This record gives sequence, structure tokens and C-alpha cells, in this order.
Amino acid sequence: MRKLLPLLLVAVITSCQQKEYNADLLVKNGLVYTVNSQFATVDAFVVKGGKILAIGKADSLEKIYYAKNVVDAGGKPVYPGFIDAHTHFYHYGLGLQEANLVGTTSWNAIIDTVLQYARKNADGWLVGRGWDQNHWPNKKFPDKSKLDSLFPVRPVILQRIDGHAAIANQAALNIAGIKPGQTIAGGEIETINGKLTGMLVDNAVDIVTRKIPVPTDQLTQDAFLDAQRNCFAVGLTTVDDCGLDYPMVNTIAQLQHKGLLKMRMYVMLSDRPENLDYLFKRGVFKTPGLNVRAIKVYADGALGSRGACLLEDYTDQPKWKGFLLSPQKHFDEVAQKIADKGFQMCTHAIGDSANRMVLKLYAKMLKGHNDRRWRVEHAQIVADDDVHYFKDYNIIPSVQPTHATSDMTWAALRLGPKRIKTAYAYKTLLDENGWIALGTDFPVENINPMYTFYAAVVRKDLNGLPANGFQVSNALSRVETLKGMTIWAAKANFEEKEKGSIEAGKFADFVIMDKDIMKINGAEIPKVKVLSTYVNGEKVYEKK
Repeated sequence: MRKLLPLLLVAVITSCQQKEYNADLLVKNGLVYTVNSQFATVDAFVVKGGKILAIGKADSLEKIYYAKNVVDAGGKPVYPGFIDAHTHFYHYGLGLQEANLVGTTSWNAIIDTVLQYARKNADGWLVGRGWDQNHWPNKKFPDKSKLDSLFPVRPVILQRIDGHAAIANQAALNIAGIKPGQTIAGGEIETINGKLTGMLVDNAVDIVTRKIPVPTDQLTQDAFLDAQRNCFAVGLTTVDDCGLDYPMVNTIAQLQHKGLLKMRMYVMLSDRPENLDYLFKRGVFKTPGLNVRAIKVYADGALGSRGACLLEDYTDQPKWKGFLLSPQKHFDEVAQKIADKGFQMCTHAIGDSANRMVLKLYAKMLKGHNDRRWRVEHAQIVADDDVHYFKDYNIIPSVQPTHATSDMTWAALRLGPKRIKTAYAYKTLLDENGWIALGTDFPVENINPMYTFYAAVVRKDLNGLPANGFQVSNALSRVETLKGMTIWAAKANFEEKEKGSIEAGKFADFVIMDKDIMKINGAEIPKVKVLSTYVNGEKVYEKK
């Protein structure tokens, strides 16, 4: 027996040496859509140090790698972590702390919601967002009289779902110093019969919102973490936050450094002098979780509030074409500065006039084929004569497919039967540029990327309407759509070498779903659920 002990000890030591971990995680028995250049599928991959180490067949990988943890996907589909190329992530989080007006179907319903919120939140400004008059019976902007009677002293501002219009009560207007008949460039302060109605459009909204007290550090942290929780639950692992001010960069970096904020973020700084100065002096801010290298510019407003700048009159409002939010000189100057410093310009453009202005300006600055990756955010209505700019100057269309299916019931009223054909033309834009970035614009739309996938491919709303789809000639294929939500969205952020596909050397950001969106019936896509979400190989969400 004594002679056997040394032999047993050697055997144990040898066994331990053979079982030494050389990987952190093995995911196997999955239908893994790598979204690599061959759009290959595999059944397994290995993770180490937060990155993909190898992909292939499980039986082969298990001969080489011994992982601390093994995830058996049970035959379920696995995709790269979804990237939303256009969000307002922080403001979505703030909205979770405010009165939620999304889905309200009348002005009275909004009043009821605000009253309920006010009972639970007794102090400070009453702030809400999410109403859309296009879903009301009369489809007209409200006036502030009811708000004034209910809240004669407490300031109230309620933003439209797109953030490009708001209604404020007299208390809020008084704090902002707004008077009847007052005008502002790039906005509208509605006055009827010499009295303020409370309606504010585009730049006029900022006059009031600037008076709202700055959120506390705790409220800011709650906003980020609440937004992150909801986004992980739908499979998002990277979000592009379109339009923040530079102090927020440090806030995000600190939350990520503490390990609280694990969502990867691509931040566009708002078009303000102080933000340009910060970016130009500091240069690109890049960490594994945060990338700051772009300026977000606003050309015009939104179609829903008739702030989009059109070449011809609105069909439902003659003698009105909307407006640009700044003089042409401003756009010329900021584009020149961004071009000279080598940064990315991302411009919100909805109307065909605004898109024409932006595309011609980009052409002037980019001077032919390039890899500057300047983006047009929304590119919602582009005249036929202007689509060639996307190809000629490598301009990225960054679009949100759910806008098409949300707007389709009233957009034709704004644009008429001919002009609507040039709107929400995602396939046309893809064919010009060769690739396209997809997002949601949440909180304007729902955060769920499955709704993006469904709207892009099927071109119907969640009620399955219209029966034959909305302008289906501009639907995207499933492969194109998945790329637009992963590798192409990463490319729009200069990040295609580190994320957007499941390949060796890239971040281990991935999602396991309960059904395969590449194969199921189109009507089932919005119902697909995330089983688990991983960032850096760490599980950050699991369906209960």
C-alpha cells in the first residue's frame, strides 16, 4: 500500500496538470451565427480574457481547450451582441425616472398620467415624454389651459415622443421668460390670438428645458443603470448615444471603471462650441467600453411635428415647408472644423431639403471616395436626385426601421402619394452605400432590436399591418438586417475589428435567443425572447 501512494500522487498531479484551465468559457451545442465575412455558422466557440479565442466544432475545441465554465446552448441560436446605431440611451434612462406618456391616446389620458405621477412625486418640475398627437382622435397639438388650472405654480413640460416638440404650462414659460409673439430661429413658439398655447417646437423647447435643474449624481447613475438593465434584457451590448455634452464622458467612464456600467457606448457629442473644443483638444477618447470621436449635428426637426425641412410644402399644411435649425453658415463652419480635425460628423436629417443640404455639404468636405465614415442619421426622406451622394462619397445611412412602420399611417398625409415613395427607402440607401447601420432612436421607438429586425424585413407594424407590407420594395433581407444590427453598426463606429461578429480576437459579446430569427415565420419575430446576454464573456442578463 505504501508503495502505491507515490504512484497515486503522481497520477493525481499528472491529472491536475492535464486539467489546467486554458479558457474561461466554452459555448457549445448552439447555432452560432458568426456574421463573419462568409456569414458562417458554427456550433461552438471559446472565450478567454473577455475575448473570443476560437470558433468551430465543439468536439474539436474540447480537445484543445479546457474551460472553467461551459454553456450548453441546447441547440438555440446565438448571435453577436446587438448594436443599436442610434439611441438616446441616457435620456431614455432619465425618462424612466419621469412621467411615461408613451402609448397615451388622448390629451385627457396624458393629464391623468401626469396627475398620478405628481401624487407620487410631490416636489420639483413635472417632466414627461412620449405623447404623439398623431394617435389621438383629433390629431391636433394640445394647449396648456388644463395644465395651468391643475398646476398654477408648479412648472410642467411634456415632450413629444420625438423630443422635437413639447407643451409647457405657464409656470414653466414664466421661468423661461417666454412671451407671446416671441420668435426664435430654428423653432416655433406658438401664439394664437395673442396668447401662448404652451406649444414649443425644436429650438424653442430648449429655452424651457435649460431651466430644469441638473439631475443629481444619484439620479444620473439610476438613469444609466435602469437603461442598461432594460437594454441587456433585449440583447443590446453596445449603444450609440447620439448627442451628449462632454462632462457626461467622464461620468460614463467612472461608472464603467467602477464596474457598474457594463454597456459599451459610442458617444456622439452635441454640436456645441464647448463640446467641439473638448474633442479637438483631447482627441479621440477610446476604451474597451467607451468611444468618443463624433459630433452630432441637427439639420432639421421631425416629420411628426412638421419640423422636418421639405423641398415642397407639406401636403397637409400648405405654405409650410418646415425649417433648418441653424443658418447654412453654421453647418458650413462646423463641417469644415470637423473635417479639418479628422473627426466623424453625424447629422440628423429628416426632410428631403435637409438631406439635400447635408449631402451636398458632405460632398464638398469629403471630396470623393474616402473612409471618413460620415453619417446621415435617419436619412428619412431623400429625393431621387440625391441618393447617389451616398455612393459617390461613402456616406453612411444610419436609419431606424421602426420609424417606417410607426409613421406610415400619417406620413403620407404629410408628404403626399408621390413624395412618400422616397421616404424610408432603406434598400435604396443600402444599395447605394453597400452597407447600412440600423438602430431604433429610442426612446422615440421601443428599445427591442427584434422590432427593428421585424420592421426592416417584414415592413409591418406589430398588428401585422398593412397586410402586404409598407413599400416592401425597400425591405431588407434577413442577412442584411442582421449585419446592420451587428457588424455594419460596428463599422459605422470604427469598431468592426473588435465587435459585431463572433470571431477570434473580438470581444465576447453575444446573445442566446429562444428562436432563430433567420428562419422563423416573419410574424413570429417580434415575439422572440433573449435567453441570456453576455458582455466580455460575462453573463449580464438571464431570462427568469
